[in-house]
Amino acid sequence: MSRAVVPVALVIAIIGALLIWLSGEMLPPEDDARNTPNTAWLQEAARGEMTKLLPANSPGRAPDQPFFDATGQAFSLADFRGKVVLVNFWATWCAPCRAEMPSLERLHNAFGSEDFTVLAISIDRGGAAAAQPFLDDIGVSALPVFYDPKGALSRAWGIYGLPVTVLMDREGREIARMVGPAEWDSQDAKAVIRAAIEA
Repeated sequence: MSRAVVPVALVIAIIGALLIWLSGEMLPPEDDARNTPNTAWLQEAARGEMTKLLPANSPGRAPDQPFFDATGQAFSLADFRGKVVLVNFWATWCAPCRAEMPSLERLHNAFGSEDFTVLAISIDRGGAAAAQPFLDDIGVSALPVFYDPKGALSRAWGIYGLPVTVLMDREGREIARMVGPAEWDSQDAKAVIRAAIEA
């Protein structure tokens, strides 16, 4: 073997070993609850239109910008830690929102508890005054409805287009989000919510 061949083979071996080492270092951990929600269970539970849930790629908790109830009392998402929370961003001018909101109310009626809640957050600038006639018209009265009239929370969370629904774990971290409407009281959706509560 010539002297020129030895260094080339050595360089190739070193590069190969380095690539193998880097690939191992770059692989995401299978279950690292310290950094991100473990969403392996989500991939197993999601069926039908729930496969459109996009798993979160950020380790941080949800933004803490305030939102408000119909009386003007301020809340933050941190107020709901300890529960699995489904946060739905909507507006009265959003036709798909109108179609899906009754299913959100039915889901809340079926699963609302110390373990789970649905928060419907309107981004209408008119707040409750603008939203209440809409809610009355579609017969939604039991769903917990809140308001983000200046869009501070929705902007901080990167909500563009409506509806967007975010599933959060008990620690206040985003698990996944759905862009567009869904039948939230379907059997597929209920299976995901059950899995999130048990995760």
